Amino acid sequence: MSGPPAPSIWVLVDGRPGHDHQALGVADALGWPFVVKPLRYGALARLPNRLLGPSTWGLRPAPRDLLAPPWPDLVISAGRRTVPVARWLRQRNAAVILTHLMWPGSTRDLDLVAVPEHDRVADQPGLLRTTGTPSRVTRASLMAAAARLAPRLAALPRPRIACLVGGTRRRMRFAPSDAQALARRISGFAQAHGGSLLVTTSRRTGPACEQALARSIDVPHLLDRFGGGDCLYLGMLGCADAVVVTADSASLCSEACATGQPVFLDVAHRTGPRKLTRLHVRLEELGYLRPLGAPWPEVMPPPLDPAATVAAAIRDLLPRVGTPR
Repeated sequence: MSGPPAPSIWVLVDGRPGHDHQALGVADALGWPFVVKPLRYGALARLPNRLLGPSTWGLRPAPRDLLAPPWPDLVISAGRRTVPVARWLRQRNAAVILTHLMWPGSTRDLDLVAVPEHDRVADQPGLLRTTGTPSRVTRASLMAAAARLAPRLAALPRPRIACLVGGTRRRMRFAPSDAQALARRISGFAQAHGGSLLVTTSRRTGPACEQALARSIDVPHLLDRFGGGDCLYLGMLGCADAVVVTADSASLCSEACATGQPVFLDVAHRTGPRKLTRLHVRLEELGYLRPLGAPWPEVMPPPLDPAATVAAAIRDLLPRVGTPR
């Protein structure tokens, strides 16, 4: 005798990787099949959500055509621009459960809003706080990516230290001279441990900083440049014996801590938003994070997994449904 059916799940993605990975990470953690609904926006999407209300006005015509019956039982969204569409779906199916990631300005008409605790959002109905940000970095995804990358790393000595490089953001400038200095620090760290580096850059790093890194790393290494067509990011994390992460990104920091390996924070430019500093301090308190150059830890806490926290809260909202795959 078969059990109750799995819920129908739509994941609204807005094309911004930091948003999309959070929503998809939670969907992965639920364990049921899901449908990705890619949203593309027009000029009206710049309007405040309070003006757009429950609507698809901010969308270009083609994405509107993707939003058609049968309506889902559960919607997972992330980022401000997806909220009017989620609320519009509630008008089509009053029973739909709306789950949103990142602070949308209000929990109104949303069943669950998950925000990182370092954002310090005031208590509201339906608010869930997580340590760090959800992602698709899981033990299974790391093992699969590591198996694909491992043959390319045979000549690189261990420990292999992944370095996740961010870049310029508001109040945090990352220039080629900063990249050169970072390369010297991580090279010295790897050299002190007799190891090698697995360096991966992000969209905010920029070509000039990537070139400075490439010129200045002087230990055995593999460099994965953002947009180079061969994304090695998960493989590097999966093969790493430790991770170094720059201080400019909550997502990079959270994903590093999801590996279960020692994570070292490059604090040379730790001058960004206070909420990032609050995240770093909290992760240090929990044993996930330590400054670059600190002693190698003897034990580590379980891998950070905020996506599982959100998925558990979603299951509590759902009626009795089928078992995750």
